[in-house]
Amino acid sequence: MHMPPTRSDVMTVHTSARRRTALAVTLLCGAAALAALPAGASAEPAPRSPAAAPAAATFTDDFDGPAGSAVDGAKWQIEAGDNVNNHERQYYTSGNNNAALDGRGNLVITARKENPGNYQCWYGTCEYTSARLNTAGKFTQTYGHVEARMKVPRGQGMWPAFWMLGTDIGDVGWPQSGEIDVMENVGFEPGTVHGTLHGPGYSGSGGIGAGYTLPGGEAFADKFHTFAVDWSPNKVTWSVDGTVYQTRTPADLNGNQWVFDKPFFLILNLAVGGYWPGDPDGSTTFPQQLVVDYVHVSSNDGAAPRS
Repeated sequence: MHMPPTRSDVMTVHTSARRRTALAVTLLCGAAALAALPAGASAEPAPRSPAAAPAAATFTDDFDGPAGSAVDGAKWQIEAGDNVNNHERQYYTSGNNNAALDGRGNLVITARKENPGNYQCWYGTCEYTSARLNTAGKFTQTYGHVEARMKVPRGQGMWPAFWMLGTDIGDVGWPQSGEIDVMENVGFEPGTVHGTLHGPGYSGSGGIGAGYTLPGGEAFADKFHTFAVDWSPNKVTWSVDGTVYQTRTPADLNGNQWVFDKPFFLILNLAVGGYWPGDPDGSTTFPQQLVVDYVHVSSNDGAAPRS
């Protein structure tokens, strides 16, 4: 834990250890173990640099549609199942049971303390349900600006994330595939989000990343915030609400391989419990929601997306 930041240390660097191994990406490989762990990084209090050429929108979902409807199946697939590798507690359901539009231009991913389908998890009968979406096989891209505007849930054990995986994960496995975590938050750090790179030799406890902390004890669950990465050859830069807080290049990898010059796909999910956030406790209220206003991706060089 850390003390609430002052205005002068808004962009606080974090080195707390954690690990995330995620649910199988069903259309790419039978089972893919994934992980996440931020390490320290220097903050950069400057807005992102404009692209040399006009950016071309390559993926846009503003989640417009009738309340209760499912996400656009041409853009997203819904994963289903549990996650033994990270000891998360939720069962990800299909359809619109835990991921639905609210009729006001938002996607709402809802974690509930329930199990109406008698789902079975690694620890027995599942205690929670939630949802995880990805664009594998539907949208992938190499480089560009990747952004989502979201309001995260609140409470011990909550673990929302917006991230990307290399499309070759089914062939090379993780972490050789590479992983770019645009934003992760855990409930016991309500005012901090993390951005991380994972690859061969820098995964798990060696992931390369940093945390961004809001000023004045604010919590990310209080309102919407915009989380983004700017991604180019040999460079990834993270920002929150337009403020850059870290940049990573191959020089940060201690001689390990940079695996981020290839197509990646997008993932949105809300996990409950796990090694890093810990499980919900008596202070956690349900349901909890990850509310996503939009997901936008653009190509800095005007190139078309690679699918």
